[in-house]
Amino acid sequence: MTRPVRRTAAPRTLVPAIVLLLLALPAAARAHGPDPGPPGAWLLLGGWSFDPAVWIPVLLAGLLYHLARRSVDAAHPANPVPRFRWWCWLGGLVTLIVALQSPIEAYDTTLFSVHMVQHLLITMVAAPLLLLGAPVTLLLRAATPEARKRLILPILHSRPLRILTHPLVTWSLFAIVMWASHFTPLFDAALEDPSLHFLEHGLYLSTALLFWYPVIGADPGPNRLPHGARVGYLALGMPFGSFLGLAIFSSTTILYPHYATLGRTWGPTPLEDQALAGGIMWAGGDAVFLIALVLAVAAWLRAEEVAGKRIDERLDRERAAEQASAASADGAP
Repeated sequence: MTRPVRRTAAPRTLVPAIVLLLLALPAAARAHGPDPGPPGAWLLLGGWSFDPAVWIPVLLAGLLYHLARRSVDAAHPANPVPRFRWWCWLGGLVTLIVALQSPIEAYDTTLFSVHMVQHLLITMVAAPLLLLGAPVTLLLRAATPEARKRLILPILHSRPLRILTHPLVTWSLFAIVMWASHFTPLFDAALEDPSLHFLEHGLYLSTALLFWYPVIGADPGPNRLPHGARVGYLALGMPFGSFLGLAIFSSTTILYPHYATLGRTWGPTPLEDQALAGGIMWAGGDAVFLIALVLAVAAWLRAEEVAGKRIDERLDRERAAEQASAASADGAP
């Protein structure tokens, strides 16, 4: 006699921990440091940082996701969490560590071009990967029915969240944060003040998560876009990043005095470094958007194909039923 599978849920303390972590993870996006001097081979090992404010939230995010995944897999062995989701979540966390604690972080306040790579990793790589991990879906599956009813679903169905995740709001917030941060004193001030730097990176990650949410649609929510609208959303999102990168690339004056006053005697000049940073934003951002557009169109075509097969199957069933009915009528006395 086989023992029935016990359908367990995540421990009660795990659910609020995951909720708090999902809200607090953008706070890990912090980095600041002095000029480390010309890069060398030492960077591969000695250029890493170990800021607890970054490592602890990221490691907890990985651990809690793993525990919730194990709980769901144990309760639903026939329908486990797809490994693809786990690897996407892990990839997003690793990207955050690379952006904020690797040698990239060591040069983010020294070279604007390196800083731009850091921002692209946060907004264009880490954020989509974290959303592809479908953490809200995992949370819903791991939670007890009581926790879903009293805590999670009321939040998902709340009016503030419905407004915050509306595609017009998410698109606008991301555009405003990117443009305002690069063309106001905030960017230069953040290079001098670690607290503002922390705020800036937190804003980038938070608004990037909101921006990519309507497109990826891996988690349930009040404002999921149809496939055609996702393509249009991305097509409209591509130019604002391109124009921002082009504006930085073509500027003939130093936009951020911090980089000009460092007294750096190695590497590109501040103006050359600024042009390189604009080119990275322009080319790198466009590349990510083009990949996202191709994937969105492919998903749209795949969805249309599946819908077409369902219609064909329904028509075949109706046709078979009509033929059986006609045959029965012909054979009647």
